[in-house]
This record gives sequence, structure tokens and C-alpha cells, in this order.
Amino acid sequence: MTPPDASDSRWSDLGRPPLNADALRRALVREGGLWTSLDVVPSTGSTNTDLAARAQELPEGAVLVAEEQTGGRGRLDRRWSAPARSGLFFSVLLKPTGIPVEKWGWLPLLAGVAVATGLSRSAGVDTALKWPNDLLVTVGGEERKAGGILAERAADGVVVGIGINVTLTEEELPIPGAGSLALAGAVSTDRDPLLRSVLRSLGQWYGEWRAAGGDPAACRLQEAYAAGCATLGRTVRAELPGGRSVTGEAVAVERSGAGWCWRRRRGSSSRWGPVTSSTSGRGRVRSGRTGRGSEVGHTCRIVEAIRDGSRDRRSAGHRAVRRERAGGGT
Repeated sequence: MTPPDASDSRWSDLGRPPLNADALRRALVREGGLWTSLDVVPSTGSTNTDLAARAQELPEGAVLVAEEQTGGRGRLDRRWSAPARSGLFFSVLLKPTGIPVEKWGWLPLLAGVAVATGLSRSAGVDTALKWPNDLLVTVGGEERKAGGILAERAADGVVVGIGINVTLTEEELPIPGAGSLALAGAVSTDRDPLLRSVLRSLGQWYGEWRAAGGDPAACRLQEAYAAGCATLGRTVRAELPGGRSVTGEAVAVERSGAGWCWRRRRGSSSRWGPVTSSTSGRGRVRSGRTGRGSEVGHTCRIVEAIRDGSRDRRSAGHRAVRRERAGGGT
């Protein structure tokens, strides 16, 4: 049977049908809920840029989804793109009034936990989080990046952009080390229930974080992130602003969420210190950028895992988070 509006370019690939915006709004936009509006556009340069431009006039909970992004941005302004309707590309507007700004560095990590939890429910894939913003899946025994998160200040709030590769094939991957839910053996690649599940998970985690006054320990966010983080327990090399780098064992997420604590062994001694968005030569931490349009929390990047000591613990920990949070439907 010919689908409705077959001449519409949205139906040019029947294996990648368009999102049902009306059904998504009925399921997610409800009185008293976090999500206040949900718009789906055929194509745009960047959902983060578009939503940030309207952040002053929009209420908290606005969601903008694009079937295609032609100029998507990752951390440190890195560019990426994907075929139309091959993934989930969306941004949400959060306005955590009453929460100290120094705690907003947890928002990208919160989004990562929410995405991982939502995908565990709806796609049935085990995921890991690479600090601060990468979503990893396993393809053929190899960890690959299948998604990313970018949080930016906008007006009196934060725009959190999320990109997830859903049905990309090996031939369509932007780089050899990338992955997708389909390549990871997802039980479902239907983007409508995937998006519903991720947004419901995000709403739940964000609500609990706000109710706890932004305290990541009180709402168990810190525990959940550590359980699913691929960075902790590994010896890694991280790039810092100004062309500097640091090598050591990542041992804990820093209290503000804006960095991780590392240990570097020298003979029989160990050196401890935080790696955050800005670290002075003495190891004293200065707060990251907080101006409009700046990234929230993180400008350091993990570039290399030199020794892996965390795989079994991480997988088991993330399954525990999934079981704990599996009460909601999609």
C-alpha cells in the first residue's frame, strides 16, 4: 500500500519513516509535566542554535526535534551530520531556577544517565558513558560512540542538545569508530518510542535533581553516573585548554560534575588532583565559563584510554541502574 503523501520527501525511505509529531505531543506534553511544547522540523542547521535563539521567550520544557541536522555541533564546536531520519537529533530547554549555577555542571551528566536509562528500556542495549558527553555502545566487542550531548547556557537557562545514531549502517558512519543502536543489536529502532522513553527518563531524572536542590548525591545521580561511566577506573589521557594534557587514573567524578579526579603514580607515591574546565598550574580549580552560548561545565576532553580496568564493573553497574529505573513505560 502506498503511504500517505508518498510524494513527500519524508517518505522517500520507507525504512526510515518520519516521526509522528502529533502522537509525541499527546504522549509527552501534559499539564503539570516538564515538557511544555514539542516541535518537529524537517531539517535545520542545529537544534541547539535554534532553541537558544528563542530561550528568552519560551518556557522551560520546550523540545525541538529535527529529522535532519546539517550543521550539528559537538563539544568544542566540532561539526557532524547524519542522513535524514537516521537518528534522534533534538534539544530541550531547561531553566533550573533556584539551583545554584555551580551545580549546573551536572546537567550534561544527568542527560547522559537519562539517555542511557531510556535506551536500556526501549532499545534493549547496554550502554556506557564516556566523560563528559559521549554515549557508547558495543559493536562486535568494540566500544563505539553512538551519541553525544552538548549543554549550553541560553538566556536564564540551559539548552541541552542530544544526538543519537539509531539506524546508521557501517557505510553511513561519519568515522570508523562510530556506532549506532542498530549495529549494537537494538531490539527496536522505532524512533517514536525511543524518543518518548528518553524524554520521560530525562524528565524523571531532572525532576529528582531539582527536588534535591541540585545535590547529585541526594538524588543518586552521582551514584548512577559512576556506575555507568566508562572513564572511571581507567588510565586515560585528557586534553586540556591551551594544548596541555594530563595522564592518570580517573578515580571519581568531581563534586561539581565539571571534572573528574585523577591519580598519577610516581614510583611508590600517588598524585591526586581534579581535571575540570580550567585548572591552574598549581592544581587549583577555577570555575568554567558561564556566559551565554558557552558550554556548561566541560572543556576538557578524554582522548585516550591507556589501560582498561573497569569494563566488568561498569556493565554490571549500568544494568543495576536500568533495573532500578525500569518502572516506567514508553
